[in-house]
Amino acid sequence: MGGTRLTPLDLLTDLVAFDTETPKSNLALIAYVEAYLAGWGVPFVRLPNADGDKAALFATIGPAIDGGVVLSGHTDVVPVAGQTWTSDPYRLRVEDGRAYGRGAVDMKGFVALALAHVPDFIAADPAKPIHLFLSYDEETTCLGVVDGINRFGVDLPRPGAVIVGEPTDLTIADAHKSVVTFTTTVKGKEAHSAKPALGASAVMAAGLLVAELVRLADVYAARGDASGRFDPPCSTIHVGTIAGGTARNIMAKECHFHWEFRGLPDLDGNEIPARFSAYADEVLARMRRTAPEASIETICHADVPGLRPLPGSPAEELVKAVTGRNSTLTVSYATEAGRFQNAGVPTVVCGPGSINRAHQPDEYITLAELEAGADFMRRLAAKLKG
Repeated sequence: MGGTRLTPLDLLTDLVAFDTETPKSNLALIAYVEAYLAGWGVPFVRLPNADGDKAALFATIGPAIDGGVVLSGHTDVVPVAGQTWTSDPYRLRVEDGRAYGRGAVDMKGFVALALAHVPDFIAADPAKPIHLFLSYDEETTCLGVVDGINRFGVDLPRPGAVIVGEPTDLTIADAHKSVVTFTTTVKGKEAHSAKPALGASAVMAAGLLVAELVRLADVYAARGDASGRFDPPCSTIHVGTIAGGTARNIMAKECHFHWEFRGLPDLDGNEIPARFSAYADEVLARMRRTAPEASIETICHADVPGLRPLPGSPAEELVKAVTGRNSTLTVSYATEAGRFQNAGVPTVVCGPGSINRAHQPDEYITLAELEAGADFMRRLAAKLKG
């Protein structure tokens, strides 16, 4: 069966036209991809989320057996609200050798390249399968791949390698940090500020907690990065927002703040939360001397694992053979790669374009980068030829 062959730019034009900002549904885009794959006779499985308003897609070219290669890309994009674009972000604009649009480089460009080369993958008649795995919610939690990963070796073939196509200028990234995000809510007791013994200020308690995070940030900065590969060369801690209180002369009843840490791959993910929690217990004990009802609650919103370097892994060796590059690098952003790796599947990050243009107004990928990505896909097809 043969479908209509589309160029990467044709497909990118169509994909960018779908407004798949992370809070919104991606089902229209998924249906479009399903129709395209069906035209080429490629079987696929839709993996809906619990609410049914989003879905991942897992497609297989070649035999449905274990040991294949996954090309993984996310379909969601970050919002454009508050950004100043020179043209409609959801209408691809090609100008001066660049293709502008939300998601053009992060990462609908990679998805378009993978889809455009479906005919080449079919023609290669690979001895082991080539899978396309399109996910959702990567920009917030990286949970959109989890349902599919959980089905590897059950009713989906278990792959032998994964290539996550985030933009790396087609250099092989074998490691990145984790990202774990939290909201801490402090509840105290209102009282006149002239009578502090009658209440407990949630704002002042939150200030102590933020100061502790600053102290911990200094601890991890001093610990550094033994590998010498990351920039910045340490695990980092950051407080992004804080809000609380009602008036200058009222002891604050409530205060909350949002914070995160980005951990080196060898950092125990429980270490920073445990140290913060131990200090929060001390602050709470102090608050309850005058306000027994006081509380401190911390909720984890996203826990995206880091990617650990595994020199010589099947994923790394495959991409080295395809790209002809022997070096690897680390990236400062998080991806879905750690989720695949934690499930026991060797994974690297390698995709066209630069992350420096992601999440910005007038995001773009160059036509030269698309062509380089097309060459990557053709070489991959040749490498996997049956």
